[in-house]
This record gives sequence, structure tokens and C-alpha cells, in this order.
Amino acid sequence: MALNIVLLEPEIPNNTGNIGRLALATNSKLHLVKPLGFDLDDKRVKRAGLDYWQHLSLHIYENQNEFFHTHRSNNMAFFSSHGSKEHWSIPFKEDMFLIFGKESVGLSKEIIENNQQHLYKIPIYSSHIRSLNLANSVGIVVYEGLRQLRST
Repeated sequence: MALNIVLLEPEIPNNTGNIGRLALATNSKLHLVKPLGFDLDDKRVKRAGLDYWQHLSLHIYENQNEFFHTHRSNNMAFFSSHGSKEHWSIPFKEDMFLIFGKESVGLSKEIIENNQQHLYKIPIYSSHIRSLNLANSVGIVVYEGLRQLRST
């Protein structure tokens, strides 16, 4: 079982380091789409990923156009608080691409509008917050995907 975790323009090095560690733990691939809000050699990325970072299946793209052109025929699920379907309703498939936006603003309006049929949210049951931490969100979705794939 393997999934592809895609971070579009991530901004916080600690989140990316933690997500890299999660990717390795779940045998997932990590795709980072520039511009990045930090240098990959940043000690915070390394600290969060510990010494596992070197074993990670990491793919880096210069921009969103390069990423989406390269993977245009792959199954994708997009995540936003603006989604109308919950993440557990995703029809997960092996090697599916899970697309997450940057921490400050999430996915662009254009991506949201063009991918409504594949747009999902993680339910939030409090009106006091607008979103979850990116690393937590990725963990929730990846392990739900692995749970579903394991049971098929």
C-alpha cells in the first residue's frame, strides 16, 4: 500500500519535516511543490524529520503547473475546509495523490473551483477554529486511506 502526499507551496519547515517522517512511516511518497517557504536544509525540517529524511521518497517540482502536468492522469483528492464531502468518503486507490494547500491560505480558489468533485474536508466540530494543523491533517487522511486500502 502506498499513497502520494502532495504539499503545494508549504510554508512551515516543522510541518514539512513531520510530514516527511509520516510519509516514510507509511511508505508514502512526498511531493513538494515550490515555492517553499523555507530551505530544505533548514535545521527545523531536519529536526522534525530526524535522521529519517535521507530514506524518504521525495519529489520536488518547480511549480504547480509542472506538478499537475506530470501527474494529470493520476487519481487525486484535494483537501480544504471548503469541501462538502468528508475525508472518509474518499474512494481511496493505491498510489492516489492527496493534495494539501499551504498553511496560511490552503488551496487556491482556482484549484477548489476546478476540482469540486474531488474536494474533501476533515470535519471540525468546534466553531472556535477554522482549520487543523497541516501535519495533523495529512496524518488523519493518510491513515484513513491506509485503513480503507487494507480492508479491500
